[in-house]
Order: sequence, then structure tokens, then C-alpha cells
Amino acid sequence: MSTASPAETTVLYREKLWPSPATWIWPLLISATAGVAFAPIAMGLGIAVGVATLVVICLIMVLNVGQIVVTEDSVRVARAHIEREFIGEVTGYRGEEAFKQRGQKLHGLAFMNLRGGFDAVVKLEVTDPRDQTPYWLTATRRPEELTRVLGGLMDEYRRDAEEADAADNAGAADPSETGPEEKN
Repeated sequence: MSTASPAETTVLYREKLWPSPATWIWPLLISATAGVAFAPIAMGLGIAVGVATLVVICLIMVLNVGQIVVTEDSVRVARAHIEREFIGEVTGYRGEEAFKQRGQKLHGLAFMNLRGGFDAVVKLEVTDPRDQTPYWLTATRRPEELTRVLGGLMDEYRRDAEEADAADNAGAADPSETGPEEKN
């Protein structure tokens, strides 16, 4: 059992999952709507309600910014926490494959930390036999770095390696490709 406090453990990776710039349009629209709703009563009241609504929504958004923290012993994604010994295969995804991981390939029991405006996701397999969660899927802006820190690979590199292995195995198994045939 470790006697080191959480503050003493070395942080290997840290990322705050700030909302995308486009997400900040919503507080403006909502606060403008609230201000317009109260403007017929009194223009000053409408402006005050609009500004107060904007401040409250922005404060809520800032206080709910998720964070990914990887230490030597554990991984924390938002409020969830897991020991590194219970993390199996780690794979990062971008583009179309990330879209599929968030949708049609998503397992119903998976832990999800998804954010709008994030293209990439990282999938962390959970190997704890007491946990029903098959894997964690988290949004990130730096999937290459997160997968590297956790000892995983990006999906395209994993697929390239699997294809190379399959080609090597197919070449070795096919006796007709071992050498040229002699003709009489």
C-alpha cells in the first residue's frame, strides 16, 4: 500500500476540457432571451436580468469544466477515478472512427465523458472483474499524448500494425510465394 498522498504523486498528463468557442454562444442567446422577456416590464430590469443570466450560466459552465488527470497510480476523468492497474488496452480515435465510437459502436454500460466540439476520443478498457463497465470513453483535444501516457496507440497506428502483421502471416503461410517456380 502506498503512503504517498495524492499531492505527492507525479502528474503525467493533465487536460482541462474547456467548452469550445461555439458553445459560448448559447449563454449569450439564453441571456438575451431572458433580457428581452423582461424588457417590456422595464428596460433596466430586462438588462439586469439578461446580465445576471449571462453571469450565472457562464459561472456554471466554468465550474463544470471536466478534467483528465493521469498520475503514476490512477486516472481521473471528470469525477470518475480508476486505478491504473485496472486499465487494459487504450486506443485513441479521430475523425470518422471517433464518430463511430461515440455512436454506433458505443456500449450501453460504458462510462462516457463526451463534450461538444471535441473531435477526438480515447477509449480505456476496464479490466476490474468487479466493475461492469467495459470501458471509459472520454473526449480529448490531445488523444495522441493521452494514449501515449497510458501506454496505448492511436487507432490508425493499431490498424496499420494489424494489417502489417496480417500481411506477414499471409505471406509466410502461402507456399507459392516462398520462391520462384522452376519451369521445364
